[in-house]
Amino acid sequence: MKRKKKYKAGIATWPEEDRPREKLLKFGEHTLTTSELFAVLLRSGVKGESAVDLGRKIMKKFKTIRQMSHTDISQWKELKGLGDAKIAQIKAAIEVGRRFMTEERKTEGRVESSKEVADLFMPRMRDLKKEVFKILLLDGQNNIMDIKGVEIDEGTVTQASPNVREIMSKALQNFAAAVVCVHNHPSGNPNPSQEDRHFTKKLVIAGKAMQIKVLDHIIIGDNKYYSFADEGLIEKFQT
Repeated sequence: MKRKKKYKAGIATWPEEDRPREKLLKFGEHTLTTSELFAVLLRSGVKGESAVDLGRKIMKKFKTIRQMSHTDISQWKELKGLGDAKIAQIKAAIEVGRRFMTEERKTEGRVESSKEVADLFMPRMRDLKKEVFKILLLDGQNNIMDIKGVEIDEGTVTQASPNVREIMSKALQNFAAAVVCVHNHPSGNPNPSQEDRHFTKKLVIAGKAMQIKVLDHIIIGDNKYYSFADEGLIEKFQT
């Protein structure tokens, strides 16, 4: 039976074709395992363990990259060999990946459905541990004017408290004709609370008074969402 290749801890002592960084440059990043990709980020291991060993320990602890999102720093520091610098490198790489996923979605042109907006915000908001409100600013033809998603408020684990006046002010400052409000539910359940309904009604009424259309309020859950417009509530609140 063929014996599994076993190397000394120091990656520098490995055959060149087996070193993660050299493999990436020669064959492409897609050829590396997730543990090897983490090894490239970590750059070095600790005494008795290579960077690849550390990468394997990370994957064993968190299972998936998504599980690593928004985890407390203390959980990372439970792994021997991960100091502030290495943790910061990994967290930064994960955020770059998350932003890439957002850029992959539609970032300009006309917004035509709640699904388009949900797809745009889902990668960034589904794993947040606190409720966060954002607004998507649109022109008179419902074209995206600004994709930054103006952050209105960051609440506790269970509730954010957006200010309707501030939302309208942000829309006016950016000369937006319409807005879509988006926030997340850390529980993963996107069904609206009574407070969500009350807030949305106030927002729609304020928008009507300010001649700014409130097209929708979307709640992001765990790979699912709730749309007030799809449920007919935006139209109801306007009457």
